Amino acid sequence: MQAPLTLSGPRQETMTTIGFIGSGNIGSTLARLAVDAGHDVVLSNSRGPETLQDLVTRLGPRARAATPVGAAAAGDLVVVTIPIRAYRQVPTEPLRGKVVIDTLNYDPARQGSVPEIEADDTPAHLLLQTHLTGSHVVKAFSNIFFKHLAALGRPTGAPDRSALPIAGDDAGARKAVATLIDSLGYDAYDVGPLVESRRFAPGTPAQLAYVNPVGTFAVPGRPASAEDLAKLLAA
Repeated sequence: MQAPLTLSGPRQETMTTIGFIGSGNIGSTLARLAVDAGHDVVLSNSRGPETLQDLVTRLGPRARAATPVGAAAAGDLVVVTIPIRAYRQVPTEPLRGKVVIDTLNYDPARQGSVPEIEADDTPAHLLLQTHLTGSHVVKAFSNIFFKHLAALGRPTGAPDRSALPIAGDDAGARKAVATLIDSLGYDAYDVGPLVESRRFAPGTPAQLAYVNPVGTFAVPGRPASAEDLAKLLAA
């Protein structure tokens, strides 16, 4: 198990353009956190930029809407947050060489089945990377309820700051995602290679790290430090 990812030197204040492929609950929540942290966001969905104008208006001048290809091309980092069954719709060429944040979980009862996963050809936590072979995929934001994500962020050094697990095969990509997570109000806990994201996949203790002790999804949720998360990941 890896240690929490510590950012060396002073906190980086360079702002980033974040592209979003998918702008539902997790995407719109992350976009709000990013805008509040001073980043620019480019939103997209499967229905067209015109359907995102209300969200863009609420987010303010740092936000704009585009097609998925446009959002992929514009982002320094790109978040993919769509139903996992639609993974083949994620454009590959504009994401070549880029860091891609994979928030996807497999829930066939809600989202529909994926034949590759059902046939045990590809584990769900590796599916997006098999599609984006030219990108550096980092799994993150996949084990936290969107309302908890909106509520649990804290300043650097706060005693009740929560940690979010990340996993990816490229160390530089994990560092870039950790820097973003830090700016959004969370510590990043580096779990290591992408295959280790199975430790916080659905059905694991870490998937419920921020759920209230009685097992409800009530807001604001329960803070989980790096130490708390380490125990859950080890379990």
